[in-house]
Amino acid sequence: MHDDEVSVPFETVRALVDAQFPRWRGLPVERVASEGTVNAIFRIGDRLTARFPLQRQEAAAARQWLECEAEAARELFGRTRFPTPEPVALGEPGAGYPLPWSVQTWVPGAVATDRYPGRSVGFAHDLAEFINDVRAIDTRGRTFGGQGRGGELQAHDPWMQTCLERSGMLLDVPRLRRLWIVMRQLPRGEYADTMNHGDLIPGNVLVAGSRLAGVLDVGGLGVADRALDLVSAWHLLERGPRQVLREELGCDDLEWERGKAWAFVQAMGLVWYYEHSNPVMSRMGRRTLGRVMADSPSA
Repeated sequence: MHDDEVSVPFETVRALVDAQFPRWRGLPVERVASEGTVNAIFRIGDRLTARFPLQRQEAAAARQWLECEAEAARELFGRTRFPTPEPVALGEPGAGYPLPWSVQTWVPGAVATDRYPGRSVGFAHDLAEFINDVRAIDTRGRTFGGQGRGGELQAHDPWMQTCLERSGMLLDVPRLRRLWIVMRQLPRGEYADTMNHGDLIPGNVLVAGSRLAGVLDVGGLGVADRALDLVSAWHLLERGPRQVLREELGCDDLEWERGKAWAFVQAMGLVWYYEHSNPVMSRMGRRTLGRVMADSPSA
């Protein structure tokens, strides 16, 4: 998926687990099929998950990021009734793999890409509860870090220009360009920033019986525009349940439109970048853009 991607063979993972965590030598190791783009995922026994970063980088920088992820996971763990991963250990480079890696608890459930919950009103209620639970976490005086989604929409102009240029043969670029011209002008509003999960896409959401069963990839938890987690409304829900989510969260027009804009920013990058390397992610981006455009008839 990436030019600098690191290979993570099963034999390497088995060797790393056995050498660095002897107490797990007797546990089976199994690669987990995933459309994720950041980590290769392996299950260790019934209760553990090993995550191996896929993009090559300095080992010290990777370790710092994994430590930040673990800190975020600990901050969220137990703050909502929906299960989230708990950090267990950090592994070191070895056996030909050049980066540190992490181990966390396994959270059962089917990813929303495999078991679509978008028409479930119950799932919409669950999702609203999770977002409210995350928003209730004390920011402890922290502010948006200025990187990634969650700050000013106009800061994403260069990236959006790249996405529009790369999408000429894939999407209705003139219409999407008009839509971005409107979205990028949405003001920040007077509401305070809150804690956000930061990446509520189908691959990070677990379902069981059309209800929310858990949430993964919690390392991006942090302070940002309170509208950021509303990306889930367009990534995960059809029109009826989407309206239920809005009513449950009490979103005004500005907050709702900014949530739609953040979903737009994320989806635009998925379609062209993963067209060949990760078709599931590319299709997700298309589906989200279709919902956004259907909710923006004047574009």
